[in-house]
This record gives sequence, structure tokens and C-alpha cells, in this order.
Amino acid sequence: MIKSLYPKFQPWSDGGSVMILSDTHFGDPDCELMDEEWVTPQEQVDIINSKVMKCDTFVHLGDVGNPEWMNKIKAHYKVLIMGNHDQSIKKFKPYFDEIYAGPLFIGEKILLSHEPIYGCNWCLNIHGHNHSPNPGYGMILNGRGITMLDINRHINLAANVCNYTPVNLDKLIKDGILSKIDSIHRETIDLAIWEKEHKEI
Repeated sequence: MIKSLYPKFQPWSDGGSVMILSDTHFGDPDCELMDEEWVTPQEQVDIINSKVMKCDTFVHLGDVGNPEWMNKIKAHYKVLIMGNHDQSIKKFKPYFDEIYAGPLFIGEKILLSHEPIYGCNWCLNIHGHNHSPNPGYGMILNGRGITMLDINRHINLAANVCNYTPVNLDKLIKDGILSKIDSIHRETIDLAIWEKEHKEI
């Protein structure tokens, strides 16, 4: 169980891993416009199932495409953070155990969203939406591992950016991804100390 998650979300990791991916766009004909090497839905499912086990929770960060493909993903529990192409909660209810219409804090320092959210220096934003890796922005996961960019605040898991491979949240945390991020409480305390020191000058 991932102890750094809020109690409501800890059951996601009870007995398995929390695996995260975004922007599968299953069957979306526009995918090749975003990336001419976009793989087929079946290839994506095969890649996902090579990492996701039956006891895992699979978190999809939006822009699912045809939700029927979700039935082929092995995870026993599925969560959706809706994306800009996911217009109807009703359409996705048969395929997901939990659905959220917008960004979701699952821990003090972990924010899940479809689109990147800037200005939250006190948390890690795991998101998708951006299909073109931009070297000046966030963190990009690729086949060679995580490329550290910016200030360790973003992971872009748009499927084509991360080789269609879901990321294991517990492994990210154990590898220390949160260690360089001060909590919002630390920022508040540091600001109060700074203001006190400068007021006395």
C-alpha cells in the first residue's frame, strides 16, 4: 500500500500497483496527425498489459478514445480523470470504477490531471495532453527512462510521449521523485520566516 496517498486513495494500491497512462485515443483517426508512428489500439493494449497485472489499479488521465478497449486491459480496478475529448461521463461509466471530471490530489504532493497545471511548485503534476515532447517543459518519460527537465514538477504520460507504457506510481515514489518537492506547508512556513526576517530589517 502506498502510504503517501490520502487514505481515500490508498486502496488503489492494496494488493497491487497503481499504473498510470494518458491519451490512448483508442481508434481516434486523428492520432496519425499528432504522431505518424501512432500504434494501433491492439498494440497499445498489448504494451499496457505487459506492465499492468490483474491485481493492479489502472489510472487513465483522459482522452481515452473508444472506451470498449478498456475491457481488454487486465487491471482489476480502473480510474478515469476525464480529458478534453471525454465529453460524457455516462459513456465511460461501464468501463471505469471511478471517474473524475477534473484534476485530483491523491496525496499531499501528487496531483493527477489531464492537462498540465502550472504554478504548483509544492506538488508533482502527473498529466498527459501534450503529444509533442518539448525539451523546456516538465519531465518526459521515454524508453530510456525519465528525462529530468525543468524543476521536477511534471511528468507527461501522453501515450505517444512515453512509448505507450504506463508508469508505476509506487516505483516513482520509491525512486525519490517527491524528495525534491517541498510540501505546501513548508512553503508557507518558509514564507512566514522570510517575512518576519525582512520586517525586522
